[in-house]
Amino acid sequence: MWTLIKGGRIIDPGHLDGKMDILIQDDRICRILPCGSGVDGMIPSDAHVNTVAADGLIVVPGLIDMHVHLREPGHEYKETIASGCLAAAAGGFTALCAMPNTRPVNDNSQVTDFILGRAAKANGVRVYPVGAISKGLNGHELAEYADMKSAGIVAVTDDGRPVTNSLLMRRAMEYAGGLGLLVISHSEDDNLMANGCMNEGPVSTRMGLAGIPNAAESIMVMRDIALCELTRSPLHIAHVSTEESVRSIRLAKAAGIPVTCETAPHYFTLTDAAVGEYDTHAKMNPPLRSAKDRRAIQDGLADGTIDVIATDHAPHSSVEKDVEFDQAAFGVIGLETSLPLGLELVRKGILPLPELIARMSINPARILGIQSGILEGRSADLTLIDPLLRFTVDSSSLFSLSRNTPFDQWNMTGRAVLTMVAGKTIFSLSSPG
Repeated sequence: MWTLIKGGRIIDPGHLDGKMDILIQDDRICRILPCGSGVDGMIPSDAHVNTVAADGLIVVPGLIDMHVHLREPGHEYKETIASGCLAAAAGGFTALCAMPNTRPVNDNSQVTDFILGRAAKANGVRVYPVGAISKGLNGHELAEYADMKSAGIVAVTDDGRPVTNSLLMRRAMEYAGGLGLLVISHSEDDNLMANGCMNEGPVSTRMGLAGIPNAAESIMVMRDIALCELTRSPLHIAHVSTEESVRSIRLAKAAGIPVTCETAPHYFTLTDAAVGEYDTHAKMNPPLRSAKDRRAIQDGLADGTIDVIATDHAPHSSVEKDVEFDQAAFGVIGLETSLPLGLELVRKGILPLPELIARMSINPARILGIQSGILEGRSADLTLIDPLLRFTVDSSSLFSLSRNTPFDQWNMTGRAVLTMVAGKTIFSLSSPG
């Protein structure tokens, strides 16, 4: 099986940037040559060739989402592994990390095996399970990391719940570090969060809603940075939303502490004003913050403090969202809107295009220790992007089973038009089915 991608602008940050042709044989990239260099002549005369005209398109290493809630097992009415993988492919993602807060929790090899088995039957998106830090996410006893690693996990986290016991978090980092596993921190002080349901500030005061202060996040970020410095085990901070967190991570990196972090598109796009008239589709945890925090997130992306853009894709049904704001579930979906929102950073001059691609592909792969990149001999995991394609987000036509997006009816520019894993097209905008 031969595939020829012709005439696209190839961007592999720090490696390639130019109009080139890519020749793929079966699942591997076999040649990358400048346009017009005669790559066609390298294909056997009797071979069937699938030619993809990529003029005007950008070809990048397959996008990787480090933070996705697939909900299966246990909450299949919100999302399944199959539907989540389809939404990911439609968003241009060739790989994702599945968070462990399922039912049962992914705190043992049997649940890890189940997730990987279901993923193998889906559409081809690579699924990397993340195991729980503690058994049952209860924060009391470490899970069996070695057992889960042998089954296929790439990291551990209690995402959705903070590890409030500092000694347990230290032991988790030591245990995971010894196994070569990444620890992902859900940085939150439960006591400061209390019964808050949105950002603490003028908007929450006006609306009469209990607020969540920035310190609820930043205090735990600083604690985990201190534990990272103590153990020297790699630490990744999830869903950074505050100016104080960005500042602490910037200082930690300057001091040589092995910490990385991510933010989500809603934090560099929206503020707490998006809550509007008690819109539960703008309710997530951590919450949307102030304009000052949004600027700090954008600055953190621009100067390299924030390594990764991840979606924190958190599907919920109308049962959890069509209720009073303070009773609604935290979380929004994001797999199908992440790339166009990221491209808006490029249009605003906040990030050069290659840096955006790095935040969404190369950097997540490096942090997770998985393969990525457009190189001869490497698996053909590729995303083709039309940067000028305009469309309107319609939540009713998204591939996710849930509709909880704050971006419904937004006009966007730029999207993935073809997603390929191991040389196989798993999503094409022209034939999404």
